Amino acid sequence: MGHTPPDISPFLKARRAALDPAAVGLPQGLVRRRVRGLRREEVAQLAGISVDYYTRIEQGRAHGISDSVLDAVARALRLSPAEHTYLRNIAGPSRHESRPVAREHRVRPELRQLLDALDESVPAFVYGPGLDILAWNRVAGRISFDLPSIPGPERNAARLVFLHPDAKALHPDWEQLAAETVATMRAEAGRRPELLCRIVCELLDRSADFRRHWEAQAVTERTHGTKRIRNPLVGEVEVTYQVLLLPSDDGQVLCTYTGARGSRTERALRELAALTRDDDPAALLRDDDPAALTRDDAPAAQESVGAPVGASAGTSVGASA
Repeated sequence: MGHTPPDISPFLKARRAALDPAAVGLPQGLVRRRVRGLRREEVAQLAGISVDYYTRIEQGRAHGISDSVLDAVARALRLSPAEHTYLRNIAGPSRHESRPVAREHRVRPELRQLLDALDESVPAFVYGPGLDILAWNRVAGRISFDLPSIPGPERNAARLVFLHPDAKALHPDWEQLAAETVATMRAEAGRRPELLCRIVCELLDRSADFRRHWEAQAVTERTHGTKRIRNPLVGEVEVTYQVLLLPSDDGQVLCTYTGARGSRTERALRELAALTRDDDPAALLRDDDPAALTRDDAPAAQESVGAPVGASAGTSVGASA
């Protein structure tokens, strides 16, 4: 799944269909429109380029598209900043340097120390550039999915959202969570498609819900927000998540969940932390993990060090954590 013509074509068609002609200042006209949204010639007019050139762009037949033309198309289609970036990324493979696919992502000891320090009331995760869950503290391991019981290769946020049998029961707003997860994956697909192929192919094959959302061509970058979780131990909580990019850690991000001061959620998170305080960190590591720590020196923060990178998330994993 690289930057091939099928990538740019459905995206531009979907964005064109989503626009109301009246919203961009175009007259409704006397002839009834046969399709939703804008016509190709209208996008070309708004972008200030020829109809033939825009048609070749949309069909994936244009090469060496300049930034100024892509910017004009983005303005014509009223793309969001995330969508604009995605368009630039998928415009052609020659625009970006190829990067090798990392086989594993290791979490620095200093990050594990930070996870430990937050363990009294703040669920915290470290994600790799593929929605792979690389590390978490005790309270994070029990906040929604029971991460310690999930085999390392399956600890991927997108896989859990769409394939785990408890996903919908744990997340009252599952439909929104699913949509944001897929839109986040598509944004990262523009940056590093080589990390997305395996997980996207698996989910397209196994989940009708994923196929539906993937075909919508939505793109988003979410670095903060709120989400509701039905925790089996402390009841429903509404957490605020923050996603922080770790620039020196090859695409890894730190995601935290908090509750408003004095809220029921804050109290519930502290209660959950107390309930999980006796979890044995070393016992929760996979026996076949080559980087497994000994029981004597295992920190509270868990780590799936050798888990294969499957999907892709960039800096927007909070919605799917």
